[in-house]
Amino acid sequence: MTQEHSKVAYQVMWNRLISVVEEQAQALVRTAFSTSVREAGDLSAGVYDVAGNMLAQAVTGTPGHVNAMADAVAHFIRRIGRDNIHDGDVYITNDPWEGTGHLHDITMVTPSFHGGALVGFFACTAHIVDIGGRGFGADAHSVYEEGLYIPIMKFADKGVVDKTLTRIIRGNVREPDQLIGDIYALATCNEIGHRRLVDMMKEFALNDLNGIATFILDNSRRATIERIAALPQQTATGEMTMDGFDCPITLKVKVSVQGDRIVSDFTGSSGLDKKGINCPLVYAKAYACYALKVAIAPEIPNNAASLAPFEIEAPENSIVNALHPAPVALRHIVGHFVPDAVYDAFDKIVPGLVPAEGAGCLCNFQVSLRPRTDAPAPAHARRSEVLTFNSGGSGARPEHDGLNATAFPSGVMTMPIEATEHAGPVIIWRKELRPDSGGAGKTRGGLGQYMEVGAQEGHEFDIQAMFDRVDHPARGRRGGKAGAATTIVQDDGTAMNGKGKQFVAHGRKVVMAFPGGAGYGDPSERSVDLVKRDLARGYISAETAARDHNLSAADIADVEAAVARGDSV
Repeated sequence: MTQEHSKVAYQVMWNRLISVVEEQAQALVRTAFSTSVREAGDLSAGVYDVAGNMLAQAVTGTPGHVNAMADAVAHFIRRIGRDNIHDGDVYITNDPWEGTGHLHDITMVTPSFHGGALVGFFACTAHIVDIGGRGFGADAHSVYEEGLYIPIMKFADKGVVDKTLTRIIRGNVREPDQLIGDIYALATCNEIGHRRLVDMMKEFALNDLNGIATFILDNSRRATIERIAALPQQTATGEMTMDGFDCPITLKVKVSVQGDRIVSDFTGSSGLDKKGINCPLVYAKAYACYALKVAIAPEIPNNAASLAPFEIEAPENSIVNALHPAPVALRHIVGHFVPDAVYDAFDKIVPGLVPAEGAGCLCNFQVSLRPRTDAPAPAHARRSEVLTFNSGGSGARPEHDGLNATAFPSGVMTMPIEATEHAGPVIIWRKELRPDSGGAGKTRGGLGQYMEVGAQEGHEFDIQAMFDRVDHPARGRRGGKAGAATTIVQDDGTAMNGKGKQFVAHGRKVVMAFPGGAGYGDPSERSVDLVKRDLARGYISAETAARDHNLSAADIADVEAAVARGDSV
């Protein structure tokens, strides 16, 4: 085989590996018990070489999982020991510092053998609804309160599942069947990845992955460094403030383009919070890398080499480098704001490339339902844990509007009402886009959404709120206006907090408005046709069209008349 033919074959194999791990991820989506995996896609899947370097990741998945998981397999190899790795093994952990940042993510790793020799590893991660402890929320004061900790260990040894481990897990969580089902789904998806890899190796007559690994990593590293070298070799600072739990939190970052790497230094950021919103470095690194990579090299596949040039530094026990035993259950709240902080700096180095700020963190809440206690409960009333993933609007882009109710940077999908209500005795009374929530600009911020949640007759519930942007809405970029802030109240007007477990009595509902993304550029420069389109679609009100875009009363009347007639605008 000539060298040129070899390159072509390796490129085909590279694409095949990406298909293999995507099939691995889709198998997890199909077999998982948790709605967070099946409906929201809160998962990741990847294949690694024998040294633990990630060669390919699935397209389906979240940056926080995949980019954090890129470092995880090396921890598994070190903890298990190379002499203790056998065909038929399956390894497990939810270690926040050697996995993906909190106890609610379970990572499983399976060694892949071919011809009797170890050729690589498959790994996958999924968010599970309950891991015991206080439940999924920010109320804990240390990681010990946040649930069951599973150190890196064998779930299966040479094909034999550790029944003692499964009994311990069952005895410590609220939804044991669901969690054990998810664990088996994770193990199965790794097995499917392994089978497809062996098929590929047989097809291409490969005894190992050494050649394809070298090809992938060398080409990815070179291509990424070329993109970095083409940038202005400059340093800039960025800063942003978020709500925090009891007091605001500030992220400060210095981004330095240094020839063959970009360093993001978070020195000066806030220290640890007393509540569970602290972010381990592995998760902050995942989102800092993601922010820069999608800005300058989005088409280069993610792997160990394409991520390596993006480095992060942060003082120990800062909000983005929380050490054990800091509470970290809601580390995503801080982690999802890392890209906006990085972009605040990077926009000063490469103007006109990155979007305005968006909603940032997911607008998640978990409902712990139980039979009412203020009066006799009906016989059908039951306990249930229901987690729902939701999104505010993403920030406007330099040439395009922000996306409505779409998560950035996490990429997690919004859960359908039907799936949420199927998971337990919860009722979603309202779920719709929130007009006027996207910040005005030459390009408009994406809309947030309204949600109203209650329980079926005979139930009361606790809601774990996991929101931000209540006091610090998304900021516009280059003249764009801020997005709308988050609000949360009960239906009788009782004020509620943006974070923490809160009781909701029988018959009451929680009314939420999720934040909009900010605008980009001067609103006066927005196309009149786009303003009319937004008004016709109900994205903005007539008042906003007149105030922010100077749309005339006559034009507003024409749009309203066209809508009344059913004409397109």
